[in-house]
Amino acid sequence: MTAPNTPPIFDGHNDLVLRLLRGAVTPEGVVKGLEDGHIDLPRAQEGGFGGGFFAIFVPSPSEKSIRYEEMQKPQYDLPLPPMLDHGEALTTTLDGFGVIEALEDAGALTICRTAAEIEEVLARGDRMAAVMHIEGAEAIGPDLKELHEFHDRGLRSLGPVWSRPTIFAEGVPFRYPSDPDIGGGLTDVGKALVKECNALKIMIDLSHLNGAGVDDVAAISDAPLVATHSNAWAVCPHARNLTDRQLSMIADSDGMVGINFASAFLRPDGKMDDDFGLDVMMRHLDHLIKFLGEDRVGMGSDFDGALVPKGIKDCAGLPNLRTAMQEHGVDDALMKKLTHGNWLRVLRKTWGQ
Repeated sequence: MTAPNTPPIFDGHNDLVLRLLRGAVTPEGVVKGLEDGHIDLPRAQEGGFGGGFFAIFVPSPSEKSIRYEEMQKPQYDLPLPPMLDHGEALTTTLDGFGVIEALEDAGALTICRTAAEIEEVLARGDRMAAVMHIEGAEAIGPDLKELHEFHDRGLRSLGPVWSRPTIFAEGVPFRYPSDPDIGGGLTDVGKALVKECNALKIMIDLSHLNGAGVDDVAAISDAPLVATHSNAWAVCPHARNLTDRQLSMIADSDGMVGINFASAFLRPDGKMDDDFGLDVMMRHLDHLIKFLGEDRVGMGSDFDGALVPKGIKDCAGLPNLRTAMQEHGVDDALMKKLTHGNWLRVLRKTWGQ
């Protein structure tokens, strides 16, 4: 059987960068170990967290605790935050690039631009492998000049929206129960953004896009369709999750989905409550494999950005997830695919490697 903290998990999404942007922790603290949060280097090595997509995200001026309180109700519909100012978003995004580079300088991670580089870092295990990702493209103007500058700096993955509108598209609100068919699709400049990402071999993230936006990306993009941190709507009917029709589109494109560990997107009742068993995650895993196949499912934890199940708690708790998958019937070959192999496959195809 597979050892508890192997094979290494390469993950579709985390928000560690935001903690550093807020001044809550330092790069040196990430290397030495932190008292809270979900990710640091010692816990990553303990749990076999090999790295993943490190998101640069510009937060809206709202209180997360208020959102979490609302999301413990049987039904909720949180209003979308307003569009961000481009100048402010650009400043924070540039700071985010600086944070990831500082984490590399401190020895916490290695910025990877190829699948081969990710494989090398995973094999060594002395640092986390990091793909630079932007969640919400507010820092990019309509002429897309910043997109090229970010690519030069190492950007290899981009989500056009978080759950608020941008000049490119509309996001889905935190709404339960609800499907993602909310609002309009990509704008003209949003369609141009997708085409330019294709040209630059930047992966496009469907997570947070509404239904019409996903349809538009599918019609335009020549790359695999990927949702880095989303779950099955059939198991949890939340606006943030993917319908069976969307899963079929992703499968047809040879893309993939990373399972989001956020409690409200896992639990069938949609509540932001971490007191539930990992069998719920196995229900999402089964449904995603049913529609996507064994080669198109991975992990997309949302560590440091979500309330994750008590049975995992943080990245040191990932052996509990591996054990749950083993007990659910996942053999060694499938375990390797789900933990990192499928991400490497889709990144090779997306990045043309």
